[in-house]
Amino acid sequence: EAHQDNTKTVYNDLKELVGKSPNLVLIDVRSTGEVARGCIPGSINIPIEMIDSALSMMPQDFKASYGVNKPELNAPELVFTCQSGGRAARATTKARSLGYTNARTYPGGYGEWSYKDGM
Repeated sequence: EAHQDNTKTVYNDLKELVGKSPNLVLIDVRSTGEVARGCIPGSINIPIEMIDSALSMMPQDFKASYGVNKPELNAPELVFTCQSGGRAARATTKARSLGYTNARTYPGGYGEWSYKDGM
């Protein structure tokens, strides 16, 4: 059994969560322009340069800004995505440094998702 890297999630695992798990908080850290061309269903767009301030907001401010409840620090399924994994990995590192112990990256990003989801 390969060691499961708990800082990453793979396409099949994410596919199982999207639209099914009430716990999934999927944050797309791409620019609003990129997201306008397509995104993973149910994702919340918080551009990478906003992650630090967003995750440091008071819960009511987060909800006012993003339309969803701010994830708890121990949120079990907090996943960051971007186009191909780089920005999402930085966001995951930042979230973990702020105390989000289960934050994970979906390294395939929207590039992989759109390809596999369209198959």
